[in-house]
Amino acid sequence: MIKSAELLKNVYNQKFLLEFGSKIQSVYGNFDTRKFIASVMDERWNDLPLKTRMRRISQTMGAYLPSRYETALDILFTINDTCTGLPYLIFPDFVKIYGQAEKHWTLSMKALENFTLQSSSEFAIRPFILADPERAMQQMTIWAQHPNEHVRRLASEGCRPRLPWGEALTIFKKNPQPVLAVLELLKADPALYVRKSVANNLNDIVKDNPEIVLETVRRWRGKNTDTDWIIRQGCRTLIKQANVEAMELFGYTKLTNEIGFITDASLSVATSVIALGESCELQYSLKIRAGEAVHIRLCYGVDFVKARGKTSRKIFFLFDKTLLGGTHITGKRKHNWSDLTTRRHYSGEHRIVLLVNGQEVAHSVIKLVM
Repeated sequence: MIKSAELLKNVYNQKFLLEFGSKIQSVYGNFDTRKFIASVMDERWNDLPLKTRMRRISQTMGAYLPSRYETALDILFTINDTCTGLPYLIFPDFVKIYGQAEKHWTLSMKALENFTLQSSSEFAIRPFILADPERAMQQMTIWAQHPNEHVRRLASEGCRPRLPWGEALTIFKKNPQPVLAVLELLKADPALYVRKSVANNLNDIVKDNPEIVLETVRRWRGKNTDTDWIIRQGCRTLIKQANVEAMELFGYTKLTNEIGFITDASLSVATSVIALGESCELQYSLKIRAGEAVHIRLCYGVDFVKARGKTSRKIFFLFDKTLLGGTHITGKRKHNWSDLTTRRHYSGEHRIVLLVNGQEVAHSVIKLVM
């Protein structure tokens, strides 16, 4: 959802706050835009990351809108149709901050349903789930049957156990059945926007409960093409891990030591030594035994050297296709050895492997120097 928090934090600037203040003033004349902006953009503002800026704005709204929660929401409801997109995650965040009291529950659910139409309430619903899982999941069940696809997506996205940028729902990591009950209602949803969320939710559940997801897949598969797409995407982590049952369920040809369908495989690197920040070209070759067609997922993996000398494998996708018996394929792929925000490189010998349906069929070694 969010590509670069460092850049996107700049959507919250003085121009945005002036326009936002003007919208509030149009329906609530007592709103002091000047003081509101001064309170938000204090001396620490420039150093605040995206989520902290968002929280600063939504918290400060509480100081300049009427103190009565119901009245403040009425103002936001009135201008909501003109407040669309990422910046207005501040509306559901306002509900998250000020609307969790028991007496506000019904109104807060109405607000989150309303605000998700213009931005998204997927983050704001989570503390309500944690506070009262049974009641909140009843609400998700209602939303899963809503005529609007944005609300139906909220029913799935809001209860993802591992939603990026959201609070983890540990209760559903341990027992995902309440989540799966909601996904049952959405497994053939007509909107791709919703189906993507259902697939991502399943992929979250896979990381803690793979067997439960596989059992769900066996029940769902083959009955609806949209559902089949969901379960394929929802099992992508299992496929990446070459889970034996998942590979079999999705039609990948089994590769065994006794009866293999690979007659020859190779992986080579143009240079044996490379410096940090450079790129190298990988060349691979694969020969398929004559006979029946095979469905394969071809990847390469790098056993990255870590700070203390141990290694950790990262898998990189090449292709996923059905090949006729007797096929000989060759290919190239450039691999960059620059440090990333998510990966730091260390000097040493890095083993690179060619993987067919999760099984190693060839390898090479490269030495990385600083």
